[in-house]
Amino acid sequence: MLLSYFIENKADKKKLVMKLKQLESSMSSGRKMFRLGNTVHALVAAKRTSALPEVVPCLCLTGSHLSRALYFLCDTVLWLRSVGLQPHIDRPKWHTWATKCYYCSLLMNLARDWYEISWRLEEAALEEKTKEKFFSQKDGKEPNGVKCDGLHSFLHQLFQVLKRNPPLLLDLVKNLCDLSGPLDTLGIYKTSRGVIGFCGLLSSLVGILTLASPHLKLKQ
Repeated sequence: MLLSYFIENKADKKKLVMKLKQLESSMSSGRKMFRLGNTVHALVAAKRTSALPEVVPCLCLTGSHLSRALYFLCDTVLWLRSVGLQPHIDRPKWHTWATKCYYCSLLMNLARDWYEISWRLEEAALEEKTKEKFFSQKDGKEPNGVKCDGLHSFLHQLFQVLKRNPPLLLDLVKNLCDLSGPLDTLGIYKTSRGVIGFCGLLSSLVGILTLASPHLKLKQ
């Protein structure tokens, strides 16, 4: 998608653009063929996360897995139509349902990411206050009442939290990148094929990285 976007306006590259789009369509159909196994995997994952002791991660992750299972089921129905087994299926309707389920899954993942970030920010703020109190008592001075700008302080703490937690950073980046497709398809925020292709490529690279290095994958 990204390659075809970059060369689609070049007159001498029309055949190549057509071939790239055909390849994109073929790969999409091939991917849909394996969705049934992914549906089972998502349901098993939902059952596992429903037993988590913390309420917010439990709700977010279970909701995400269930939404993803519905997305895979819709995608399987679309695959049945694309290969001619069920030619009378309403493709636009099922495609919209699939996109909505995927969008819901991503929102749940982002809610979980924000929960992880928020309690780490609270922990970092408490640690900072403890240090200030300790040094002020050690020097015999009152804590400095002058504070940094609220937004600047928040962004600095956010940067430090994500820097110390690479799995959380990678998961956040991947979910934000994946969000570009459904936002465009549902008309919430229209963008170009180039942006969607770039975000998809970046998301895939992050996914490959977390598979190659499991310690970089956020625990669920």
